[in-house]
This record gives sequence, C-alpha cells and structure tokens, in this order.
Amino acid sequence: MLNVTVASIGKLAVVGCEGRIVASESAYKLCEAVTSQTDARIVVLELSEVRAIGGGGFGMLVFLQRWAREHNIRFLLFHPSKSVQSKLENARSIAEFYIASLGEMRALLAYANSRYGLAA
Repeated sequence: MLNVTVASIGKLAVVGCEGRIVASESAYKLCEAVTSQTDARIVVLELSEVRAIGGGGFGMLVFLQRWAREHNIRFLLFHPSKSVQSKLENARSIAEFYIASLGEMRALLAYANSRYGLAA
C-alpha cells in the first residue's frame, strides 16, 4: 500500500510517498497526486519512505517525468530509498531523473517561503 501526501508552497509541490509502489493501484495513486499539481512549476517526489518499487512503479516515474516536461513543470526526485536508488541504477536510468540534493531542497523551500510571504 502507498500513502501519498502533498504539500504546496506557491508554485512548489512536494509529493511525499510512504510504502510500496509495486501494484497498479499504488502507481495510479501516485499518478493522480502528481498530475493534479497543474499549477506547480516544480514537483518534488520525496521517496525516502518507499520500501519497494516494481516495474509498474518505475514505469510510472518515467510517465510522470514525461508528463511534467510536457506541462513545463520541473520534476525532481528527492532522497530515494536504497531500494528505489537500486532500481534506478539497475535500469540505467539514473541520468534520466534529476535527484535533488539536501542543499537544493533547502534552497527551493527557502525560496518558496520567501517568495510567497510565508515564515521560514
């Protein structure tokens, strides 16, 4: 089962995932969460709590990356778990996905907070 949360700060959306992305139901849940962020300019997929990702989940990441590009949205992965990192490396697709560093995430959040008048 996959739990998905979305936090939006202005044009930045952080989609947090927890659980497993191995069944089509989980992949579609992720798809729905990301593709509903049509007002965002940046979507970050936080994957530290994803325990397993199957072929369908990986395929959904590829689809979401393409969807984001077609909608002029920057799509970033953040802190993929070891199992997700391994899947990306085994598929030789690590270069296709941009994985944001902790420093980059801090900068994005600070910018979004300052840009939209929120307290840091």
